[in-house]
Amino acid sequence: MPPRQQPTFLPDRYFCASPINWRCHNGFKTIRGLNQHRNTIHSTDREVRPKPPRVVLQHPPEDIQDGIKLPESYDDSENDDENGDENDDMDIDPTGEPLPLPRNHRAYELRHPVLDGTPCDKNGVDLPPDSAPPPRDPPRQDSWAPFRDRTHFELTDFLFRRNQMAGAQVDALMGILAALYNVPPPFNSHNDMYNTIDSIAHGEVPWESLTVVYHDPNNPDGAIPENSPPWMCAEYEVWYRNPRDLLRNQLSNPDFNGEFDYAPRQLFGENNQRIWSDFMTGNWSWKQADLIAEDPETHGSMFVPVILGSDKTTVTVGTGNNEYYPLYISNGNVRNGVRRAHRNAVSLVGFLAIPKTDEEHKNDPEFRKFRRNLFHSSLTAILEPLRAGMTVPEVTLCPDGHYRRAIYGLGPYIADYPEQVLLACIVQGWCARCTSHRTDLDGAGQSRTHEHTQALITSFRTKELWDNYGVIDNIMPFTASFPRADIHELLAPDLLHQIIKGTFKDHLVTWVNDYLKINKGEDAAAIIADIDRRIAAVPPFPGLRRFPQGRGFKQWTGNDSKALMKVYLAAIAGHVPPQMVRAMQAFLDFCYLVRQDTIDESALDAIEDALRRFHTERVVFKNNGVTEGFSLPRQHALKHYRRLIQLFGAPNGLCSSITESKHIKAVKKPYRRTSKWKALGQMLLINQRVDKLERFRVIMTAKGMMEGALLPEYITEQQVPDGDEDRDTDSDDEDDGEFDGPRISAKVTLAQTKARQWSTNVDEIGTRVKRPDFCELIRRFLFDQHNPDSPISASDVDLDQCPTFRSRISIFTSAVASYYAPSDLCGVGGMHRQVIRSTESWHGGPGRHDCVFAEKDPSLPGMQGLFIVQVILFFSFEHRGIGWSCALVRWFETIGDEPCPLTGMWRVKPEMDEEGNRIMRSAHLIPIYRNKFVPGNLRPSDSLIAFKGYYVNKYSDHHAFEIAF
Repeated sequence: MPPRQQPTFLPDRYFCASPINWRCHNGFKTIRGLNQHRNTIHSTDREVRPKPPRVVLQHPPEDIQDGIKLPESYDDSENDDENGDENDDMDIDPTGEPLPLPRNHRAYELRHPVLDGTPCDKNGVDLPPDSAPPPRDPPRQDSWAPFRDRTHFELTDFLFRRNQMAGAQVDALMGILAALYNVPPPFNSHNDMYNTIDSIAHGEVPWESLTVVYHDPNNPDGAIPENSPPWMCAEYEVWYRNPRDLLRNQLSNPDFNGEFDYAPRQLFGENNQRIWSDFMTGNWSWKQADLIAEDPETHGSMFVPVILGSDKTTVTVGTGNNEYYPLYISNGNVRNGVRRAHRNAVSLVGFLAIPKTDEEHKNDPEFRKFRRNLFHSSLTAILEPLRAGMTVPEVTLCPDGHYRRAIYGLGPYIADYPEQVLLACIVQGWCARCTSHRTDLDGAGQSRTHEHTQALITSFRTKELWDNYGVIDNIMPFTASFPRADIHELLAPDLLHQIIKGTFKDHLVTWVNDYLKINKGEDAAAIIADIDRRIAAVPPFPGLRRFPQGRGFKQWTGNDSKALMKVYLAAIAGHVPPQMVRAMQAFLDFCYLVRQDTIDESALDAIEDALRRFHTERVVFKNNGVTEGFSLPRQHALKHYRRLIQLFGAPNGLCSSITESKHIKAVKKPYRRTSKWKALGQMLLINQRVDKLERFRVIMTAKGMMEGALLPEYITEQQVPDGDEDRDTDSDDEDDGEFDGPRISAKVTLAQTKARQWSTNVDEIGTRVKRPDFCELIRRFLFDQHNPDSPISASDVDLDQCPTFRSRISIFTSAVASYYAPSDLCGVGGMHRQVIRSTESWHGGPGRHDCVFAEKDPSLPGMQGLFIVQVILFFSFEHRGIGWSCALVRWFETIGDEPCPLTGMWRVKPEMDEEGNRIMRSAHLIPIYRNKFVPGNLRPSDSLIAFKGYYVNKYSDHHAFEIAF
């Protein structure tokens, strides 16, 4: 038997060069692979990019005009033109950067007139206006040091950061490469690779440690008496990195250019309504700048808010010390989308100590006091390097290449409620922000301050402080030792734990089940099971998590709670009292309103109204014996959201989901790579090496040394043809979600490859989809397109007057909708993508035909200007030299002229007439179950044909909530 012939190694020959996502440079061996990638990931790349927007700023009120910095190109005459272009997506600020004002085309902004982030030189001397930044260091022959070249770096980055290959496997790979090519391998061993990473000089911030021990307050020398509990004798290590150096690395990151605010801003939209979006648009940063500006030496500086976050996390479910206490740091200058995207805008600054003791001493007041003191003293020590920069500006490099004089200030702290209790030094069950009594949290109360707390401590005894004011004696929060900082004001709103996992999952969902068990007796189990079946039977939707067994699972995550919120309201309607449904609907409205990316004054009023309705309707739970009252800290926190939005901007930029996601990269994945023995030291080193590789890549990209592919000889436009290749577009990858790129108007683009096994004959296609009039529908469509001013509608015109049709038809099983949706999971530019499916078989099972919003009349608000349709077929053809992309749809008509008063969602039912309108994006319909029980064998794929009416699910995502009202 002849030996098996060794196949030739085929490198990637075709590479993605998407203009939308310039970070994408995936490689493929075949054109088919590249086309498949482009079809799902970059379907809008071939769209014509919109021209740069012109400046259209609206005159502000006369009494505040003096505070506005208008661009030099500003022209008053443009605003007097009634026929001016009102389709611009963005305005331009004085630095030429686009302003994130998605809904207010004629908007203006005020920038802080004193702390305006004036560029300076390395010595802190202000530069003349419009000065160009100093040139970046040009690439040199040794620019890749300590790596030999780009390939050497890419291999290192792939092995250590991306693939996270174990050291023994790296050694094995190097041995294989040496034997295969008979040349020395890239690295002699894994230690050689580690040493190379360690020698990267860019952005190195080494780890430091401090040790804390207990000191007996009863002994002058702090000596610990004999027979003391073990926790008193232990030494507690706190590992940290210099926060000043980490912030300077963040501030100098060129990847943030264009997504960075150098001064506090106030945004105003139509009718002079105030707008809150990114952190620097809030009132707090402006007021802090006012305080700093009292010192003339700070004028022209750049205010840098320091955002902190901490939360314990568990890395194993085994025995032993499996908890870690990471502390994170960010800055308030980067915009919310950057912080949510985890583009190195959030850094691991330290690991706090977790003192533990046995069951005998865990409730010892002295132990709990030591634990609090350890926490606050550790934070004070870690943040000490920032103290000098809080009063005296220091020169730092910024993303645009300019230097500026930065002055720091402690900003919001991201934490869940137990962490807020610890931070504010209050008693569990009290509000960390106001003095409302724990038995009546929604009653009267005033804002807590350090001064008020200190006055209480000096006036009352320990028990009175604890019982009557919720204050813990003999300790002040760490912020009391830093200028312009008060933790009671700085506690950030927590969407994840206060609203999603707290009020919704822990309270409302639990209360609904408790109501059924209390009031429905033996029928409760059957009703709860039917609610689960309803949840399991909802039609599929892009990005919607499936609940095949309902909500009855044990381990809940934040994503599980978010997904359940989208479908829960319709599932309980008919099984619980109408007031309970209204309470749930009011809460969901509140939740979706506060999670928007941009919030104006009218939205604040809507938030207040939703909260008022929720408080009015939730009494149904008390009246039915489910709960004794509503003095719950997480629900009480909702009362503070209006003011918190005004202080800090949109809450989605400060949510604890940001730090929880960071746990995966900074704690959990590094832990899995360790030997599990004294893992913390190994985790510190792994984090430091990952940071170095990421920083090195950013710097090389800024120098233009990462452009192109590793095999440039294969990269030519001639080798990347545009022709379609036959492939199955129904892959397992749901390419829905965010993508980076400039903001563009909503587009829906058919897949770039046609479906297999479909005829191109119109009559055969009509027979297959059970529409024998398919050809007639196309002809009437063409008549309507060629005769837009015809007084006779296409459906009424004689068929003989319609154009003849003999063209070949191409069938597609999907289309990609790309649209601006910054409140959802999106790219830094605010763009979101959904894949709309229309296929006879989805994953080898039943067919899937998604529903979509179709535009009816853009001038009408919400659902009044929209249709709901179900896509039966995506197809395209050419007629008279013009290409047409179309969809055969099943139409739904609205039930009534307003949303359902119970659920707040519009209702629709199937209709038979067909019309032609522009598709916008996917829509999600949920059956109106009423009080009927759902069969256990009902499949999600059958839900859209099994019921007489449907809710238009405005809670499917935030963009739908904003358009389907």
